[in-house]
Amino acid sequence: MPEHTAASKLRLSGLCFLLQILTILLFAVFVRYSPESSPGHCPPQLNCSRRNQDSGFQQPRYQDVHFQVLLSFGLLVAFLGRYGPGSAAISILIIAFAIQWAVLIEGFFNFFLNGKIYVGAQSMVSADFCTAALLISTGAVLGRVNPVQMLLLALLEVILCTLNEYILLSLMGVSDSGRSLTVHTFGAYFGLMVSRVLYQPHNDKRKREERQDMGHQMDVFAVVGTIYLWIFWPSFTSATTVHNNAENWAVLNSYFSLVASTVATFILSPVLYEESTPQMVQIQDATLAGMAVMGMAGEMLVTPFGALIAGFLAGLISPLGFRFFTPVLHSRLKIQDTCGVHNIHGLPGILGALLGTLLTLLATADTFGDRLELVFPLVAQGRRTVTDQAFIQLSALPLTLLLATLGGCLTG
Repeated sequence: MPEHTAASKLRLSGLCFLLQILTILLFAVFVRYSPESSPGHCPPQLNCSRRNQDSGFQQPRYQDVHFQVLLSFGLLVAFLGRYGPGSAAISILIIAFAIQWAVLIEGFFNFFLNGKIYVGAQSMVSADFCTAALLISTGAVLGRVNPVQMLLLALLEVILCTLNEYILLSLMGVSDSGRSLTVHTFGAYFGLMVSRVLYQPHNDKRKREERQDMGHQMDVFAVVGTIYLWIFWPSFTSATTVHNNAENWAVLNSYFSLVASTVATFILSPVLYEESTPQMVQIQDATLAGMAVMGMAGEMLVTPFGALIAGFLAGLISPLGFRFFTPVLHSRLKIQDTCGVHNIHGLPGILGALLGTLLTLLATADTFGDRLELVFPLVAQGRRTVTDQAFIQLSALPLTLLLATLGGCLTG
């Protein structure tokens, strides 16, 4: 046993060394800071059509996105109450490597010019988005894979996540500013397929034992995670909508969805469970679901009550999923969803994509005004009809599911 432990330590140390040396060399050869900070100086060869440059991008917004990834996703996925501080350390390791790797991969797809990758605040936000999808995936396999396997998962998923994002946002022209599809849906179903391949029946009893006597600790960490979500998530969903009008809509819609999903949990949880008041973990899950559903539709909704309805539905889906879908995933499909990512990211992400498709059909100059040029530039320019754009928005969902499931199987 000591030899096995020593070998595991050396494998992790060696892999970290090799990956860091590799990224340093690739950064030295390819990565440079963007020479221009003005959106007017974006070279036509770069893919700047869906990303505004750094002058219109405020540094506090990037910091909020980074806080969201590190504190909210990192702490929530770590499940400190169940797995201890070691899981948080591994989460930080995954974030540290994934951001570097995502800057490179995203750069080759979107910021590559004359043999160099030009990085700035927006490219860092793109890397954070990809890292968030990775952390969602690890939530489906947490406690069943070792740190070396986590790093290998990060190595492969970042590539596939970036490919999916490039196909949807750049080639197809899908509007998904808050990442219902490219972060929440992709990350959830990628992780679920990895979990399916790694199914271990003998772990069931051990997992039940680990959950015992953890209620108070889990609630404490859930309180911290939920507070961070309430503070930083609206910035996360509006990070790529740098124009003032679009940003305000995305932020306000996020808050309306958040509050409605939280209230929905207090309505449904007492019906489904014995407790008269929902546990903090359930409120945390409702917060995640309410934000995931706003990813695509956040900058589209033209009425506040629409955001309330969307958040309310997401808040109902999450507890129903834990009560009815999770047992089916486990017993019938042999998928051990450790942190319930299917209910708090997958299903709300799908609902958000369907909602975004519906709202696309309502995208006219009368309803959107000047916003139409920002959200659907091809429609505003007359190069696409609203029906064509809605079909593309809808077709992005099965494509994301296909890439996520195939990529998850391969990685598993």
